Amino acid sequence: MADLIPVGENLYITFDIDVMDPSQAPGTGTPEIGGLFCQEAGECLTSLIAGNNLIGFDLVEVAPPYDTSELTAQLGATLIIDVLAARFPSK
Repeated sequence: MADLIPVGENLYITFDIDVMDPSQAPGTGTPEIGGLFCQEAGECLTSLIAGNNLIGFDLVEVAPPYDTSELTAQLGATLIIDVLAARFPSK
């Protein structure tokens, strides 16, 4: 997917947690069987950020009432941390 974005572009990424497999993120309104796994999502997001200027990011569709294990919320937090780490690497 990152190959479709020219290098140096300004990016605003909206990540819908519905794209995740229900085994990874059960707490969403529209689970997708055969969706992404945690590592795939993280790699996708960080590859989009590499070589581009991330100007904004949001993560949507985490539904705590459907997330009794808090797995989806934890995944969402992990993906946000991955995005921040890719955008602001340590020096």
